[in-house]
Amino acid sequence: MDLEEKTASIFNLTFVRPVYFYLSGFSNIPHITYYYVFLCFVYIMTVIGNGLLLLVIYMVKTLHTPKYMIVFNLALTDLCGSTALIPKLLDTFLFNRRYIVYEACLSYMFFVMFFGALQSWTLVTMAYDRFVAICFPLRYHSIVTKPAITAMLLFSWVFLTCQVAFTIALIDRLSFCGSVVVNSFYCDHGPMYRLACNDTSLNNIMAYAAFIVVICFPLVLIVITYVSISIALSRIASAKERLKALKTCSAHLILVAIFFLPIFGTNVAAVTSSIHPNARIINSSLTHTIPAFLNPIVYSLKTEEVLNSMRRLYKQSRITNITLSKKVNSLSLLR
Repeated sequence: MDLEEKTASIFNLTFVRPVYFYLSGFSNIPHITYYYVFLCFVYIMTVIGNGLLLLVIYMVKTLHTPKYMIVFNLALTDLCGSTALIPKLLDTFLFNRRYIVYEACLSYMFFVMFFGALQSWTLVTMAYDRFVAICFPLRYHSIVTKPAITAMLLFSWVFLTCQVAFTIALIDRLSFCGSVVVNSFYCDHGPMYRLACNDTSLNNIMAYAAFIVVICFPLVLIVITYVSISIALSRIASAKERLKALKTCSAHLILVAIFFLPIFGTNVAAVTSSIHPNARIINSSLTHTIPAFLNPIVYSLKTEEVLNSMRRLYKQSRITNITLSKKVNSLSLLR
């Protein structure tokens, strides 16, 4: 038997793939049931808010524009991301089903990571839309077209699918010969690969790469677009026009702040101070769930087109209901 065969046989003997992982998040936290009720409320409102926004954009023909294609994608991403995380989280901890099958754990990780990454890059696409609208207003309709936005969004879906799938595939080469307790509220990539007994250097590199691709690079691009927008606005003589142009960016700026600030705050706190594990887990869970809850509220309240479209749909539904009730009454009188 040569050296390669010996190495392979030793690896096969020592390689361990566990049947289950155990999620240890939210342990020994007083009154934690109230937090689960809060998360349940957040999920219900996330589904209602994003579902309503998707319905309005789908039904109102005037919103079938490149800009609202991006908003539609963001609402869909928020809805899918929350659905991938919160129901399973509640099932795991509220009903004490903390053991999760190995394959299911990897799937869980994929969907949470994928939709989180997609939300980040959808915000970049929104920033691009605002950049062109303010810096090149006369060429906006020729640059920001439906095919162009479709291509950008489709590229994000395909690229991020490959990136996240590769990151998770590297977990499959690890041997878990020790603990199978994941110190998180879901199958989190970092706490999970650190449990492995064999070399995790490649997983560590991919973790940093994912952070750069999903958080740092999108944020840098968004900052660059708003620096360019600020320069363009400074050249506008009228303060009224400047304020009007800035108002079109306000909803997007709030969405960016809601998504990126908690992530950076949690990571900076984890690096610079000794944050309690339970505090870290609660902060992380809020970071994953609150943006999807707030995004449709912010966009609906800060965007007149969406508000006006909602009012029109409400009036149309009321008129339809009144007409139907009159017909029913008239038919009953004829009988």
